[in-house]
Amino acid sequence: MVVDKEFLLTDSEFTHIVDLVYKACGIVLGEHKREMVYSRLARRIRSLKLDNFEQYLDYLDSNKDKEFSHFINAITTNLTSFFREMHHFEFLKNTLVPELIKKNRPTKRVRIWSAGCSTGEEPYSIAMTVANMFPIGWDVKILATDLDSNVLAKASNGEYSANSTTGLEAETLKKWFFKDKQGDNYKVKPELKKMIHFKRLNLLQKWPMKGPFDFIFCRNVVIYFDIATKENLFQNYADILTPDSYLFLGHSESMSKEQKRFSGLGKTIYKKIK
Repeated sequence: MVVDKEFLLTDSEFTHIVDLVYKACGIVLGEHKREMVYSRLARRIRSLKLDNFEQYLDYLDSNKDKEFSHFINAITTNLTSFFREMHHFEFLKNTLVPELIKKNRPTKRVRIWSAGCSTGEEPYSIAMTVANMFPIGWDVKILATDLDSNVLAKASNGEYSANSTTGLEAETLKKWFFKDKQGDNYKVKPELKKMIHFKRLNLLQKWPMKGPFDFIFCRNVVIYFDIATKENLFQNYADILTPDSYLFLGHSESMSKEQKRFSGLGKTIYKKIK
């Protein structure tokens, strides 16, 4: 039980929150996440001018249509940066795109999915990597999804602080971003944005898109899921990927040895084998 704080969070209330989050999106919140849960939901309690977690959970139960997305948005973690885990983008540029140019020459069509795109740095990094690599006339599109509607709004807007873009080379910034008059923010140029379609999606619910996709980035997402949820998600990814295509996971994520549909290539890059 959290004590000596502005609000009381009982063990039963914490367990109820954990159950709600798991049932909604498969994220497993252990006891070590208790302080994070407290601090993030305390903001909602203050915002709604409620007195405690008991009142908040009653409010959530009575106003799910209005509050549940705020509840999930508060809990989910969003930490990202441009070209995070650069080795993935080097593989994309040096190996994957050349393969796709040969493989997809008959259709001239490429479909990419950034699953768990957060505030957009990942799909924009993918777009910057592949934008000028495919021949003129090819149809290259990126689907970028996330559970959190707030970060999706930021991603779709495509505006970032100067501090957020410090890792980008000056040439890249000039090519793909507009700088505002104050010099504090950078805005993604329309020719890059038009490659990407942003959409809210719960990965554990039925997917509206049919695919197939040529590769999927799902990085720092399954780390929050239990083993059964991970394995089911990997199966679904294999079903929607083209033959001999790729799935990219985050640096601290992996597949179990029992997984039979992907082969590990190292550096959290997996190739679909069936």
